[in-house]
Amino acid sequence: MKEYYDARAAEYDDWYRGRGGFADRDRPRWEEELEQLTRTIAALSPVRTLDVACGTGFLTCHLRGDVVALDQSARMLEEARRQAPRVTFVQGDAFTLPFPNDAFHRVFTGHFYGHLEERDRARFLEEARRVGRELVIVDASRAHSGIDEHMSPRTLDDGSTWEVYKRYFTGAGLAGELGGGEVLLEGTWFVVVRTAL
Repeated sequence: MKEYYDARAAEYDDWYRGRGGFADRDRPRWEEELEQLTRTIAALSPVRTLDVACGTGFLTCHLRGDVVALDQSARMLEEARRQAPRVTFVQGDAFTLPFPNDAFHRVFTGHFYGHLEERDRARFLEEARRVGRELVIVDASRAHSGIDEHMSPRTLDDGSTWEVYKRYFTGAGLAGELGGGEVLLEGTWFVVVRTAL
């Protein structure tokens, strides 16, 4: 998957901004809900936060406090440094976080957890518990999807096609999977859940 995200880095935010291959998609109330999502993230208390799989930094730049952002893709990190210049960036593996125990108050991740199959979910959650006390997950809402999970074909601007595992969540379903938590946002497109680790 690293190759896919490296290849997609320069065009990744087209999905958020409705440009390129996403310009003609019918996404009712997308802009309003995206604004609600960024407000929800910005309203989180300003604590020491690790953003895992930060991608281009599109969501990272709304986090307040002492923020460290990690991604495996050097190209994603190049994009992220432009969007969130006040953040400390680290290239690394989400399943072997290069930080000591209890290094962060909060672990945050946006549109990463929904790409993890069961074994990798367990590995990520174990690492999140090791380094943080709270976890906030942003992911795709089940409300706009007719399915819970699938292999999603992704075609990039260069014409290459990739198969990506993808899950969709209700707020209660995601909170339940995490062993409890608070649903901060549940809309047509996005779900945000906070849980204690």
